[in-house]
Formats: sequence, C-alpha cells, structure tokens
Amino acid sequence: MKLFDGGRAPNPRRVRVFLAEKGIEVPQVPIDMGALEHRKQAVSSRNPLQRLPVLELDDGTVITESVAICRYFEELHPEPALFGRGALGKAQVEMWQRRMEFNLLNCVAQAFRHIHPAMKEWEIPQIPEWGEANKPKAVQFLRLLDGELGSREFIAGDSYSIADITGLIAVDFMKPARIKVPDECANVLRWHQAVSSRPSASA
Repeated sequence: MKLFDGGRAPNPRRVRVFLAEKGIEVPQVPIDMGALEHRKQAVSSRNPLQRLPVLELDDGTVITESVAICRYFEELHPEPALFGRGALGKAQVEMWQRRMEFNLLNCVAQAFRHIHPAMKEWEIPQIPEWGEANKPKAVQFLRLLDGELGSREFIAGDSYSIADITGLIAVDFMKPARIKVPDECANVLRWHQAVSSRPSASA
C-alpha cells in the first residue's frame, strides 16, 4: 500500500490529518505539484484526472478522492469514529461534511485557483471575476457556521469528525486565497484554534 501525496495542497493534507487522527501510517510517495509532477505518468496512469491524493493498495487497486480514501480507512479502523456513530450521527457528519466541502472549501479553492498568479497554468481559463465572486460566499457561510458553533464544540456535534478536518483545511487555505475570517465570528475562531492545536493538524 502507498499513498501518492501532494504536500501542502488541501486534499492531500485532508487525508494526512485523517490518518494522523487514526494513528495510521501509510508509506507515502511525495509528488511535487509545484513542478506539475501530478501530470506525469506516475499519477496519470493511476488517476486520469491527474489529481491527488491517490491510494494504491497491495493488489494494485487504486482509490482516488480524499473522502473516499478516508472512508476506506474508517472501515478498516473504525476507532476513533470520524464519520459518526449510528444512523443519526453518521447522517449528521455526512450533512456537515458536504456543507463544509461545497460551501466553504470549494469556494476558497475557486478563489485561489482563479485569482492567484501561480495557478495560471493549472486553471485554464483562469477567470478572476469568478474567483472574486467566491470570496463573499465563503465569508457568508462562515457567519452561518459561527451561529451553529455557538451551541456545540465541533462542526457536526460533540465529537471531532471529518467535517472538522475539512473545515480546518478550508480555513487554513483561506490565507493563500486572501480571505479573512470575520472578527465577529468568535465561535469559528475558537473552534479553529482548538482543532489547530490537535497533533494531527501538523500532518
């Protein structure tokens, strides 16, 4: 088994944080995305979309997409449960995971990919107006999230989950995307400080 890893990019980091929370070690194959190595044979032969991370199992089976990889390891190592417990708990984690992905991480990623000069060779065509349009969407969702976090410690309930991992990655990614968490979002700032202090956050 080996994990083709993309360093500081959000989705590879999401898997590393998840594995760290589980205490799982997987041999990694570092891929320099800055040098566009993810477009070369080692990755493209395993994932035609040329995206990372990519997990290759011992028998050669390939799993791509960060959440799919995390789900695979959740089934193999169910504790600690990062996708929720029971029918309701799992549904709540799924709900908030999708909300964090679609309403925050995706908006931040679109802002970064369509505005940052370093992404000109990645995002073709690069549309700065679309990048700018996504910034207020991310901020608007953070204000909604702030209200939710006023009544609980973590995003999907009382336990840390993949929704918190996605949120952590998204908020950290706001810095290079040049988006700021509003000062009035005290609950989001409290939550972010707490999840950032977990040992897994440095994975």
